[in-house]
Amino acid sequence: MQKRFGQLARKLNQRMKELADAQHLAVMKTIPAARCHELSGARSGELAVDVSGNYRLVFRPNHHPLPRKDDGGLNWESVNSITIIAVVDYH
Repeated sequence: MQKRFGQLARKLNQRMKELADAQHLAVMKTIPAARCHELSGARSGELAVDVSGNYRLVFRPNHHPLPRKDDGGLNWESVNSITIIAVVDYH
């Protein structure tokens, strides 16, 4: 990872460990530096956590069907499995 991501590797490893240790995705909302958030537009259905100023670790819930709340939004407390898609600078 160090070879591919250089200085981002340490922070990327930290975010991946936080995701792995979280009992469910809602736990990530309690880590302000991660700034876990849902994406929109072409990346609708995906989520991301901050790795650095511009880089994000992008992932999607690994649930079929997706766990939903009564209002149709994603039920973060029911997401306990994810698929990592990429580390990108999408800004």
